[in-house]
Amino acid sequence: MDREDWDVFRKTSIAHLISISGLHIAMVGWMGSMLLARLWRRSPWLMHRWPAPVVQLVSGVLVAAAYSLLAGWGVPAQRTVCMMAVWALLRIGGRPWPWPPVWLAAAVVVTVMDPWALCQAGFWLSFVAVGVLMSSGTVLEPTMPGEASWRARASSMVQSLVHTQWLTTLSLTPLAAVFFQQVSVVGFAANLLAIPVFTVLITPLALGGVAWPALWSVAAWLVSMTVKVLAWMAHWSWAATHVPMLPMGLSALVVLAAGALVLPVPWRWRLAGLPALLLLPFLPGQWSLVPPPLPGQFSVVAADVGQGTSVLVRTARHALVFDAGPKVGDQSDAGQRVVVPLLVALGVTQLDELIISHRDADHVGGAASVVREVPVMLLRSSLEDEHPLRQTMVDGQLLRHRRCEAGQHWQWDGVDFTVLHPRAEDYERRVDLSTNALSCVVRVQAKALPGREAASVLLAGDIETQEEADVVARARASGEGPAASLRSTVLVVPHHGSSTSSTEVFLEAVRPTQAVIQVGRRNGYGHPSPEIVARYDERGVSRVATPACGAFLWNSGDAPLAQPQALKLDPAQHLHVGECWRQRTRHYWD
Repeated sequence: MDREDWDVFRKTSIAHLISISGLHIAMVGWMGSMLLARLWRRSPWLMHRWPAPVVQLVSGVLVAAAYSLLAGWGVPAQRTVCMMAVWALLRIGGRPWPWPPVWLAAAVVVTVMDPWALCQAGFWLSFVAVGVLMSSGTVLEPTMPGEASWRARASSMVQSLVHTQWLTTLSLTPLAAVFFQQVSVVGFAANLLAIPVFTVLITPLALGGVAWPALWSVAAWLVSMTVKVLAWMAHWSWAATHVPMLPMGLSALVVLAAGALVLPVPWRWRLAGLPALLLLPFLPGQWSLVPPPLPGQFSVVAADVGQGTSVLVRTARHALVFDAGPKVGDQSDAGQRVVVPLLVALGVTQLDELIISHRDADHVGGAASVVREVPVMLLRSSLEDEHPLRQTMVDGQLLRHRRCEAGQHWQWDGVDFTVLHPRAEDYERRVDLSTNALSCVVRVQAKALPGREAASVLLAGDIETQEEADVVARARASGEGPAASLRSTVLVVPHHGSSTSSTEVFLEAVRPTQAVIQVGRRNGYGHPSPEIVARYDERGVSRVATPACGAFLWNSGDAPLAQPQALKLDPAQHLHVGECWRQRTRHYWD
């Protein structure tokens, strides 16, 4: 199964069926226990030594444990076997245990066995789903032969399936929104189709194929047909929707409100949580995890994408991503793993521009995933016409593209964006230049606030010594000079802190207050260079690197009163702006 398949499973909310899920483990345990119990009842001698119901419980746990070992004994499998063992022991004790103690005992044992399970989304999804089903009383009561027709029994099973899936969807949707910032609109219908097919047909056929390989062909055909239907559902424009990440208090309120809707109480009590859910889409932006900036200002999120670059710049109503991080192997890239989840978490539903500075893999590697998952209005880059990203089709048309050229300028919500490099004539010498020499350089400047300088950020890409000198020379030749056209509060350090960049002349012209170095931990290039780090320290520039900082967040409205050089600070007394996400969400192991 490739990444596109998993995208379908995620959008239709059936990934739990594709993995070795608790449902499959329990089913295999049930099948094994039924077979062993039937054989056990054939021997009166065995029946007098050990009752068949006890054998059925014990053998079910043992068969499930054996299947889990064959499946890799992952944490979800361990959790399922543990829950089954606790439930079986309580049943063997012969006391009529109500469901809450059984449910709680299983949760306690799993937590004692693996305390870190509390930090996993799967732990909460599993136990919430099991708790809802146990509390709802949706277990089918067995009927004696002749007591009801096959149509009545089939109707009862269908009603039970629909009711069970409705309760599960209602209870797990808020958790999925909190944990994954995604809600599958078609999940209810997709699960109604997929659960019976995968559980009753595909999984038994896959297991039976061990004894008779011809069954695998039937199972493969069923998988193919089912996935085609699911892919058709997943490709609907409204198949899944994203929700921004909320602060912890609001997230807890949403989960509790949804929990009230599935409580085994009269409906008039359940509806108490409905207002909180209905108000969720109308929450003000300032209540989000990272509030959007005010008009005239912008915010910066320099993401930790490993050895590469990716920066999100937002104004009050627009968003821009500068580079999309590296590609890691054939099936993974920073766009899919970091940039898209970041946009979803912050509630960015479309990008007005995606700027790809140049064609190096650590800058363009994740761009295809970003374009596939998030609507992009315009691609601005120095990429050649034949580059695959330039051939991307959006709604039947090529992705709109504009070449980066020095002098380009636009304004969003009172914030100025200016391209400083490369020049138009540089493209005519493309074959003679390195890819870094054509790297786009963009400066973003906010409106000045009373008593403060106009805050700005310089996104320098991978320019090196010669390009830095050219940018400074053009700034000096302009009527405004470097102070107005190049000086910046925050500098995303050129070329990841390589010794071929961050020259004295460039730093004197930019005069940053804060330097952000986007690099991979223990990268093979030796970035950032100790020489370059010392150069920033000598100038009294505060610096952070993404391996220790995580995402760097800064709002231009929080700019300092003056530049550190103007304040005449001691070089050891650095003036900081922005914050590191890993400092905001500091864990005890840090």
